[in-house]
Amino acid sequence: MQNPIVYQRLILKHSSSATQILSALAELSHVVYLNDHAQPTIGLFAEEYFIHQNNETFHYKETNLDTYSAQSIPSLPEFCFQADHRNSTSGFQGGLLGFIGYDFAASKQVKTASKTQPALFIGRFSSYLKYSAEGWTFISHHPKAKQRYQVLLELLNKEIYLPSFKLQQPLQARWSFEQYQQSFHQVQNYIKAGDCYQINLTQEFTAKATGLLLDTASQLWNLTDAPYAGYLRVDEFELLSCSPELFIDFESERKLITKPIKGTMPRYADPILDAESKNTLKASKKDMAENVMIVDLLRNDLSVYAEIGTVKTPKLFNIESFNQVHHMVSEIEARLKTDVNPFGVLMSALPGGSITGAPKIRAMQIIEELEGAPRGAYCGSMGYFNDDGTGSWNILIRSIQKHQHDVSVWAGGGITIASNCEAEYQECFDKVDAILKLLNTWFQPE
Repeated sequence: MQNPIVYQRLILKHSSSATQILSALAELSHVVYLNDHAQPTIGLFAEEYFIHQNNETFHYKETNLDTYSAQSIPSLPEFCFQADHRNSTSGFQGGLLGFIGYDFAASKQVKTASKTQPALFIGRFSSYLKYSAEGWTFISHHPKAKQRYQVLLELLNKEIYLPSFKLQQPLQARWSFEQYQQSFHQVQNYIKAGDCYQINLTQEFTAKATGLLLDTASQLWNLTDAPYAGYLRVDEFELLSCSPELFIDFESERKLITKPIKGTMPRYADPILDAESKNTLKASKKDMAENVMIVDLLRNDLSVYAEIGTVKTPKLFNIESFNQVHHMVSEIEARLKTDVNPFGVLMSALPGGSITGAPKIRAMQIIEELEGAPRGAYCGSMGYFNDDGTGSWNILIRSIQKHQHDVSVWAGGGITIASNCEAEYQECFDKVDAILKLLNTWFQPE
């Protein structure tokens, strides 16, 4: 593959946010946005893409600009990369963009139900927008880059898009406290019986809505200041990530970094209360025990693909502060064996241990039994791979899904034998309370 060429530098007004650009692209069949380590990237006009939906995988191949032919295929292909095309520029440089949902990833190891919405989208993009201090730049190494650029300009110069999103009722928890308590006690019974050590028990908040979920993105991203924010739309499905959690960075020289989150305390406007909350988390033996369980699980997952002696934990029990919560975060690094395919590593490691529990397979079986509804994209992963195999993938927590008229937000936490039911239930709300309150402002009673 030739090096990307900048067909023409597209400088927009500095006030043109990612959401304004994405709104202008609303009539396209698909679009993907990633915050990408504060190097915003928008993928458009994929040459091909893959969707898994309703237990079937489809391959879409471009026949004309934003026009595709589709066929059902037996399974997702094993995407390969060209290590000899490595470049020194960080961030997305052309390759794969998309998401892998929890249900799709878990189904490779346990029997799972699934939502009717897409469970996976992976597109190959050689045309994309990158943002810098100079503005948005259109980059393409597609043979018809000029045509793509002209269509992009036409879309951007159309009439201003007017927000259309509206909730038909406020988002409500699917579980009452009593229902949560029942599942919580069942988890602890499994722990006492020796089935597991920890289960990540989550619950869903749902509502009906019309219009584009994208309309809420700017407010949500400003609210959460999420380092692994993203947005994906394909047909009638939207996925909005406000995630603070990295799953895996695939860096140059085959280096991997993963940063599991386990341990949460709320933020407070009062600096004294906020410091006390942070120190409580820092000293929490229970959260340290949860965190180290997941660190051990991920170390084991990575060791299968890593060179002997390269799996290390340079950071353990770090406290990182976000807009709504403090989190306990550890860091694991490794170096891949030379004959290992990065995409295979990602698929094998998903779902991430921080959002399943341990041991992973039994944890996923218990989740399937107790949660009562498929997670969909939630707790899956969203990100990219460059053509050289470098890339970055998040964990889809603090994320909102919309399929047709159904909107869902999920939240939960790790349950151990030392967990307190009331505290764990409250932690669900600590994590998404601000998101729910903001989303519910889009409900306007008749």
